[in-house]
Amino acid sequence: MTLIDNQDQARRLARAILSDIALYNPEKVQEGIKHDSIFTLLADELEEGRQHFVSRVAPHLAASNIYDIAVVDVLIKRAGKIESTIW
Repeated sequence: MTLIDNQDQARRLARAILSDIALYNPEKVQEGIKHDSIFTLLADELEEGRQHFVSRVAPHLAASNIYDIAVVDVLIKRAGKIESTIW
């Protein structure tokens, strides 16, 4: 399989991976936002997602912050409606 070498495609991949994590773990997302423990609760899923991302993109994109930005955009910003002390 050819590695993704386009920054926009890499962003889309990262967002898709994070969307899947959020979709399949809604309870963990809600509890993690509510109790400011989202990174602890989803540590395994986030690491698995990162490894998948790294395996699919060119090294210079894997070393960038694309995946981390997607974590914030998809998991954190979208959960803004959940009651939490972190807001």
